[in-house]
Amino acid sequence: MCGAELKALPEGVQRVAAALRAAGHPHMPVMLDDACRTAQQAADALGIAVGQIAKSIIFRRKEDDAAVLVITSGDRRVDEKKVDALVGKTGRADAEFVKASTGFSIGGVSPLAHARPPVTLIDRELLRFDVIWAAAGHPHGVFQLQPNDLQTLTGAPLADVTQQP
Repeated sequence: MCGAELKALPEGVQRVAAALRAAGHPHMPVMLDDACRTAQQAADALGIAVGQIAKSIIFRRKEDDAAVLVITSGDRRVDEKKVDALVGKTGRADAEFVKASTGFSIGGVSPLAHARPPVTLIDRELLRFDVIWAAAGHPHGVFQLQPNDLQTLTGAPLADVTQQP
């Protein structure tokens, strides 16, 4: 992508594209025809397994109101007790908190380029796949990566954060 193409993208996608470019990531965001607010919608649009979608789920840490980002495989559910054991007690984050903390709306939260850096955990279940896709700052935007790229791009650790299937 050149700079002119980026200007046509929504602001959140522009931030993600800039962060990916700065990191030397080989895959820039793509815009899908339909909104993909759920992992299943994204998987269907991309023709991949739902587990290959890296969901970005935001929690609100109770002690300091910090955003806690859990990047998990689309076919798994986050185990909040496991997350709490790693980062402290958390609670649900409403749409207003998510937007203020990340700069993204629910359904388009990217794992990177947040307004304020969150506390981040990466679900080790994502390592089951060679290629995954993540939201790129907008419900229509996604980008391709390998699971290990998440650690490189976010600096976050792998963790056991999901319920057993």
